[in-house]
Amino acid sequence: MSENVVHLHKNTPPTTEPATVTTLTVVPEPAPAAPIPLWVRSGRAVKHAVTHETTKTTARAVARHTLYVAGGAKIAAKRTWDGRTASRYERMFRAAEAAGNYEVAAEWEERGQQFRAARHRRRMDLLHSPVEAAKGIAVGTGVGIGGLVALGVVMAIATKDVTHVVTPLMAVVEFINLMITIVQVVWGPALTIGPFLALLVLWTVGSKQQAAPAWALPANVRNGEGEPITPSIVVKALRDLGVPALRNAIKDMGDAGASMLGPIRIAGCGVEVDVTLPSGVSTIEVQNRRRKLAENLTRHEHEVFIMIPTAARTVRLWIADSGALDEPIGPSPLVTDKTMTADYPKGRAPWGQDLRGDAAALSLYQRHLLITGLSNQGKTVALRSLALWLALDKSVQFLMGDLKGIGDWAMFDGLALTLIQGPTDEHVIEVTEMVEGAVSEMNRRLMAPPGTQFPALIVLVDEAQVAFMCPLKDEEGRYYGGSKATSRYFMAVRKIHNQGRAVNVLMWQGTQDPTDQNLPKLVREGAHTRASLALGTESQARMALGDKAVDGGAAPNLLRPGLDQGTLVVASSGIDIPKGQSSLTVRTHYVGDDAAKAITDRAKALRDGVTTLTAIERGEKRDPLADIASVLGDKPRVRTKDVLARLATLSADAYGGWSFIDLKRVLDDAGAEPHKSDGVMVVSRDRVLRSLANRDDESSASAEGGQGADPAQVRETGRTP
Repeated sequence: MSENVVHLHKNTPPTTEPATVTTLTVVPEPAPAAPIPLWVRSGRAVKHAVTHETTKTTARAVARHTLYVAGGAKIAAKRTWDGRTASRYERMFRAAEAAGNYEVAAEWEERGQQFRAARHRRRMDLLHSPVEAAKGIAVGTGVGIGGLVALGVVMAIATKDVTHVVTPLMAVVEFINLMITIVQVVWGPALTIGPFLALLVLWTVGSKQQAAPAWALPANVRNGEGEPITPSIVVKALRDLGVPALRNAIKDMGDAGASMLGPIRIAGCGVEVDVTLPSGVSTIEVQNRRRKLAENLTRHEHEVFIMIPTAARTVRLWIADSGALDEPIGPSPLVTDKTMTADYPKGRAPWGQDLRGDAAALSLYQRHLLITGLSNQGKTVALRSLALWLALDKSVQFLMGDLKGIGDWAMFDGLALTLIQGPTDEHVIEVTEMVEGAVSEMNRRLMAPPGTQFPALIVLVDEAQVAFMCPLKDEEGRYYGGSKATSRYFMAVRKIHNQGRAVNVLMWQGTQDPTDQNLPKLVREGAHTRASLALGTESQARMALGDKAVDGGAAPNLLRPGLDQGTLVVASSGIDIPKGQSSLTVRTHYVGDDAAKAITDRAKALRDGVTTLTAIERGEKRDPLADIASVLGDKPRVRTKDVLARLATLSADAYGGWSFIDLKRVLDDAGAEPHKSDGVMVVSRDRVLRSLANRDDESSASAEGGQGADPAQVRETGRTP
């Protein structure tokens, strides 16, 4: 930009100093903006008016109500056509045939033939009806006129006035004239108002059926918010599921697939409907598309459950009301009913509500229990609520191990016989010995006379995966964790699963994030009641609930972690499951720590007082091989079964939980293996004594010459030569 420079010279004598020059820069004012043309402003105004939301809403409303009339006319025409023709029977016939139900197809074909025969008779009657009508009118007119004349004669005789003979006839003529006058007066307005009334009727029909394109419908209807589930919506959702055989079958059905659906029943906070799939469509194809089906029904995936009932080729859909599953359920009866007590043999624990809104109660009688799920999904609270209810039966005893150790079970102090709390390996050792003590109690009960009744003993271990993953060994080299025949915790649980139910010794376990390592197959399959909260994968769901439940529609892996806390899928004979289903989804009641403490206080009041052990008391250290030698007596061979019984009598704490495997392990390590004699396993007295003598000799030699032993050999064999 150019500058205007003005030089100002001062009138001063010339000096050697350079002249002072002042430079002023003058910036010109910007040119005024060109005015916006009128046509541009008008275009912007028109664009704003056209794209404004009010304009769009108004345009949609006008289009919607106009199209309601057209849609209503189409619906009315279709209904009229169905009523006048056999098209309805044809549709039902084709639908039944496409579904492979040929008996029903034959029935609809027969109904169609009956309709056509009746229609033919009516049409033949119409051919003769004009003649018959003319005859009827003639006869009726003659009879009517004759009757009126007779009435007039009677009136004339009565009044002695001949003119009354025609009075009835004239009255009829005047009435007809009045009717004609009324029609003349009404006819004009009727012709004017009639079309509007017809349009109103058609609009009413169309509005009820939402007979307009989706873009013209109100926003809440377009978005599917609160949209009720109707047969047409279900069929359309199935048609658009992406199964070609299903789509083609619906297309071939005359009723557009309506015959596939059973009645839509209200079920709790949603609806339930059975869908009979057409031939060639498998139920697994629908199950595998749960998310797409839910979206087609304008629902979230967790709001649609697909179950397999007993009927062949049938899926049962439970569809929640939009947002209903995000609402909390009411408090537990354990909290609201201060007088509630429990009955272990006959009662049921109030656990929560199923999806239909019905109370879900679980029988705990002689059932081993397993609850699993991801971390922080409500597993401990769900397991604890069952224990809280059962604690209200004063005859029930508890042995508890909490391998999380943050106080979730602290309120059972003074109620449980044993309560171990902590996550360390030392706590795992104590919990293992607690479970082994329960095995000893089980064996003691098994040796009682038949028919003896025992109180329920609940052996409860929360966070059991910590025990299975424990890497420690005992002094004999047996792992506390693991899933081998020498794993102490695993074998103790297996023994209770095998025989504990018969004498009311029950194993309850809670574990998280199941794998084959932290929840062995034999343990999870030994539980009678298996429940799972949200899981990550289908394979974990199969571990938690079993293949049968998952194949039948159970899907804890589709529950939303963090959002569906406390919601679990249970497979058990102890809970009422609808016929044909293999599992039940239950939204459990939340019982907080304060409420749990109040319930345990009530349970303690029912008892005389319980001293709770918080650590396992270890007895004296015994020598298994020496004890075996002592119980053999003088006989050269003793049956292994008798040896086990004698050992249990000698020390129930040390040997009450022993099985043949434990006995064989000790004898094999000593070189006195049991063998068969006369078809039964026996222990040889000579072998045991010889092994005992050899061990003593080796111990003496070690004491005398251990200082000269090869250290490498000692490390390798564990013994001195």
